[in-house]
Amino acid sequence: MAVIREQDLGKGRAAFEQWQDAAHNIFSEQLPADDDAAFDFRLNFSPRLPRQLWAMAVRYSLYLLEKKAPGEGVEVRVAPWGAIKILDGPASDPHNLTPPDVIELDPDVWMRLAAGDIATYVYKDSGYGWGEEKDAGRITAVGERDDLSGLLPLA
Repeated sequence: MAVIREQDLGKGRAAFEQWQDAAHNIFSEQLPADDDAAFDFRLNFSPRLPRQLWAMAVRYSLYLLEKKAPGEGVEVRVAPWGAIKILDGPASDPHNLTPPDVIELDPDVWMRLAAGDIATYVYKDSGYGWGEEKDAGRITAVGERDDLSGLLPLA
Protein backbone atom coordinates (compact mmCIF):
# COMPACT_ATOMS: atom_id res chain seq x y z
CA MET A 1 0.00 0.00 0.00
CA ALA A 2 1.30 3.45 -0.89
CA VAL A 3 2.30 5.76 1.94
CA ILE A 4 0.36 8.63 0.32
CA ARG A 5 -2.39 8.55 -2.26
CA GLU A 6 -1.58 9.98 -5.68
CA GLN A 7 -4.36 12.56 -5.40
CA ASP A 8 -2.84 13.77 -2.08
CA LEU A 9 0.66 14.52 -3.41
CA GLY A 10 -0.11 18.23 -3.80
CA LYS A 11 -1.46 18.40 -0.25
CA GLY A 12 1.58 16.49 0.96
CA ARG A 13 4.00 18.85 -0.78
CA ALA A 14 2.16 21.85 0.68
CA ALA A 15 2.23 20.30 4.17
CA PHE A 16 5.95 19.59 3.86
CA GLU A 17 6.55 23.21 2.84
CA GLN A 18 4.37 24.49 5.70
CA TRP A 19 6.39 22.37 8.14
CA GLN A 20 9.60 23.85 6.74
CA ASP A 21 8.21 27.39 6.99
CA ALA A 22 7.16 26.83 10.61
CA ALA A 23 10.60 25.43 11.41
CA HIS A 24 12.29 28.45 9.77
CA ASN A 25 10.15 30.75 11.89
CA ILE A 26 11.11 28.91 15.06
CA PHE A 27 14.80 29.21 14.25
CA SER A 28 14.63 32.86 13.31
CA GLU A 29 12.62 33.82 16.41
CA GLN A 30 13.51 31.41 19.22
CA LEU A 31 17.04 30.01 18.79
CA PRO A 32 18.98 30.71 22.02
CA ALA A 33 22.29 32.58 21.75
CA ASP A 34 24.09 30.28 24.22
CA ASP A 35 25.80 27.41 22.33
CA ASP A 36 24.79 24.66 24.78
CA ALA A 37 21.20 25.86 24.98
CA ALA A 38 21.10 26.25 21.19
CA PHE A 39 22.30 22.67 20.65
CA ASP A 40 19.65 21.33 23.04
CA PHE A 41 17.02 23.54 21.39
CA ARG A 42 17.95 22.31 17.90
CA LEU A 43 17.62 18.65 18.91
CA ASN A 44 14.28 19.13 20.65
CA PHE A 45 12.33 21.66 18.60
CA SER A 46 9.06 20.60 17.06
CA PRO A 47 6.72 22.99 15.24
CA ARG A 48 3.24 23.16 16.73
CA LEU A 49 1.10 22.35 13.73
CA PRO A 50 -2.20 20.52 13.25
CA ARG A 51 -1.95 16.73 13.42
CA GLN A 52 -3.31 16.34 9.89
CA LEU A 53 -0.60 18.64 8.50
CA TRP A 54 2.10 16.65 10.34
CA ALA A 55 0.71 13.41 8.92
CA MET A 56 0.70 14.73 5.35
CA ALA A 57 4.21 16.19 5.69
CA VAL A 58 5.57 12.89 7.01
CA ARG A 59 3.81 10.84 4.35
CA TYR A 60 5.02 13.10 1.57
CA SER A 61 8.61 12.99 2.82
CA LEU A 62 8.46 9.19 3.04
CA TYR A 63 7.16 9.17 -0.53
CA LEU A 64 10.19 11.25 -1.56
CA LEU A 65 12.53 8.78 0.13
CA GLU A 66 10.78 5.85 -1.50
CA LYS A 67 11.27 7.45 -4.92
CA LYS A 68 14.91 8.26 -4.15
CA ALA A 69 15.83 4.75 -2.95
CA PRO A 70 13.37 2.14 -4.24
CA GLY A 71 13.62 -1.44 -3.04
CA GLU A 72 12.39 -3.95 -0.50
CA GLY A 73 15.39 -4.40 1.81
CA VAL A 74 14.90 -1.79 4.55
CA GLU A 75 11.68 -0.77 6.26
CA VAL A 76 11.48 2.82 7.50
CA ARG A 77 8.73 3.45 10.06
CA VAL A 78 7.59 6.88 11.18
CA ALA A 79 4.75 6.05 13.56
CA PRO A 80 1.92 6.65 13.54
CA TRP A 81 1.83 8.05 10.00
CA GLY A 82 3.70 5.80 7.66
CA ALA A 83 6.08 3.03 6.79
CA ILE A 84 7.88 2.32 3.54
CA LYS A 85 10.35 -0.19 2.17
CA ILE A 86 13.45 1.11 0.44
CA LEU A 87 16.85 0.01 -0.87
CA ASP A 88 17.75 -3.20 -2.59
CA GLY A 89 18.47 -6.20 -0.47
CA PRO A 90 16.81 -9.23 1.03
CA ALA A 91 13.06 -8.78 1.00
CA SER A 92 10.61 -9.52 3.78
CA ASP A 93 10.40 -12.89 5.42
CA PRO A 94 7.21 -14.41 4.00
CA HIS A 95 6.04 -15.34 7.51
CA ASN A 96 6.21 -11.95 9.18
CA LEU A 97 6.51 -9.52 6.22
CA THR A 98 9.29 -7.55 7.91
CA PRO A 99 12.60 -7.10 6.08
CA PRO A 100 15.84 -7.86 7.93
CA ASP A 101 16.62 -4.13 8.32
CA VAL A 102 14.13 -1.91 10.16
CA ILE A 103 14.50 1.76 11.12
CA GLU A 104 12.02 3.52 13.40
CA LEU A 105 11.84 7.26 14.10
CA ASP A 106 9.38 9.63 15.71
CA PRO A 107 7.84 12.18 13.34
CA ASP A 108 9.74 15.16 14.75
CA VAL A 109 13.10 13.38 14.41
CA TRP A 110 12.24 12.23 10.90
CA MET A 111 11.24 15.70 9.75
CA ARG A 112 14.35 17.32 11.23
CA LEU A 113 16.50 14.87 9.25
CA ALA A 114 14.45 14.94 6.05
CA ALA A 115 13.76 18.65 5.68
CA GLY A 116 16.77 19.88 3.74
CA ASP A 117 17.98 23.28 4.81
CA ILE A 118 16.27 22.78 8.19
CA ALA A 119 18.69 19.89 8.71
CA THR A 120 21.58 22.30 8.21
CA TYR A 121 20.13 24.58 10.92
CA VAL A 122 19.56 21.72 13.33
CA TYR A 123 22.77 19.79 12.73
CA LYS A 124 24.99 22.62 11.51
CA ASP A 125 27.97 21.58 13.64
CA SER A 126 28.19 17.99 12.47
CA GLY A 127 26.59 17.22 9.14
CA TYR A 128 23.02 16.03 8.96
CA GLY A 129 22.63 14.55 12.40
CA TRP A 130 21.88 10.87 11.94
CA GLY A 131 24.58 10.04 14.47
CA GLU A 132 23.40 12.65 16.98
CA GLU A 133 19.81 11.43 16.84
CA LYS A 134 20.83 7.78 17.03
CA ASP A 135 23.26 8.40 19.91
CA ALA A 136 20.46 10.24 21.75
CA GLY A 137 18.26 7.14 21.38
CA ARG A 138 15.82 8.81 19.00
CA ILE A 139 16.38 6.32 16.18
CA THR A 140 15.85 2.61 16.57
CA ALA A 141 17.66 0.72 13.83
CA VAL A 142 18.11 -3.02 13.43
CA GLY A 143 20.16 -4.63 10.68
CA GLU A 144 23.24 -4.01 8.61
CA ARG A 145 21.77 -1.00 6.78
CA ASP A 146 20.88 1.12 9.78
CA ASP A 147 22.07 4.50 8.55
CA LEU A 148 20.13 6.67 6.12
CA SER A 149 22.42 9.68 6.37
CA GLY A 150 23.56 9.19 2.77
CA LEU A 151 19.95 9.64 1.60
CA LEU A 152 19.07 12.61 3.79
CA PRO A 153 18.08 15.38 3.68
CA LEU A 154 15.44 14.96 1.00
CA ALA A 155 14.71 18.56 0.02
